[in-house]
Order: sequence, then structure tokens, then C-alpha cells
Amino acid sequence: MSPDEILQQEFNRWAAEGRGEQMEQHHLAITEATLRLMDTKPGERVLDLGCGAGWATRILARLVSEGPRGFGQVVGLDISDEMIRRARASSRDFDNLMYVWGSAEKIPWEENYFDKVLSVESFYYYPDPDRALNELFRVMAPRGRLFILINLYKDNPYSLHWVDKLKVPVQVRSEAEYIELLKTHAFEDVEARRIPDPTPTPHDYSGQSFKSAEDLREFKRIGALLVMATKPNFRSPAPPYTIY
Repeated sequence: MSPDEILQQEFNRWAAEGRGEQMEQHHLAITEATLRLMDTKPGERVLDLGCGAGWATRILARLVSEGPRGFGQVVGLDISDEMIRRARASSRDFDNLMYVWGSAEKIPWEENYFDKVLSVESFYYYPDPDRALNELFRVMAPRGRLFILINLYKDNPYSLHWVDKLKVPVQVRSEAEYIELLKTHAFEDVEARRIPDPTPTPHDYSGQSFKSAEDLREFKRIGALLVMATKPNFRSPAPPYTIY
């Protein structure tokens, strides 16, 4: 089965079954578009940073399953031990993924390992993004690719009301600030694009996240921010601290 067929099958199954947490359902369309842009290949090693209950991790595991480079592997990392327990419980049928508890600021993995890294709706929570990017640089393989997907950023004004609603500290940046941040940390080929959400908005919208259906439509039209970057052809040395 081709990667496109795997993705289509997975997202059709989610839509038909109505599965997942509310947050996961809201992120399905933009995550699907991101996974297509990642162009993940069988045999690759992928990190799902801030994996939550592991729904995207499992899709990635199917995409990398078996290929010419061997059996691909996916690692889901989250700081919530409850999320890790739930992810493991839902992934017992997979033998090419594992979930580990840990922080983005101190990733419990060896250096120069991951071909691709995906972060969906988690990066703005990190209290020390500089340390997180240093860690990502360390664990990524030379020429590895990084994909950071976020809905909360300065250039989408309809997302900014979440800063107060989330009730936890967040760091909100603009597209230009994210690009500069990654370049400062020696990443190459840094680029950003918007990922609109094509899902329909009901005219009788009565949710709590937006003031009106029109606000929600504008939020979707502007879209999420996807920042992409490449690690240079450089092998990171082992860190001067214990990583396990």
C-alpha cells in the first residue's frame, strides 16, 4: 500500500468511526496535510514530539513500517505520564513504535538518530524553546527534517484568545520569529507555510472556542502555521549529561 493510500485509509477510518479526543478531531485535517508534506518513507525513524495519546504516532508507524532500509521505527514522547499510559494501551498491535516519558528540553534518546521529527500543537507550551531546539538538533540525523505545526501564533489573530483560555503559560510567536529562531539554532532550509483547515463550519455554531461561526471560518481560512527545517550534514557529539 502506498503512503497516500495509508493516509487516506487512516483518516477515512477516523472520520467514519468518529474516534478521538475533541482536540485530535480538530487537528485531523491540518495534521493530514502535514503528514503528506513530510513524505515519510518506509524504513525511516521518526519522533512524534508531544505525542499525547498517540493517534498521529500510530499513523506514522504504519507509514514507516517496512522498507529497503529495514523496519522503520516511531517514538512518541510526552511529558504527561497519563498520556503515555493511554498511548501504550491503544498501540498494543504495533511492534515498530514505543512511547517514552520525557521533556522536549531533555529528550531521552541518542544523538543523530531520527530522520524526521513531527510536533503537533505542543511547541508553544515549552518553557525553554532554545533548549528544546538544541535537543532536537542533537537527536536528529544529519539532513533530518523537522516539522512544527501550530495553530496558536501571532499571524492568526483569531487564535490569540486561547492565550488566556489555556490557563497555562504559552509562548506566542509570529511566523518570522519562528523562522529566525530555527535559523539561530543552525537549522537550514527553514521555511514556513500556512495549512488552512478545509472542514466545513456549521452555520449554527455554538461552541465556546470562538465568538461566532464567522470567526471560526476566518481562523480556518488563515490556517495553522507549519515551520519546516533541515539539520545540516553534521553529526552531533554526545551531550555532557546523562540522557536516560
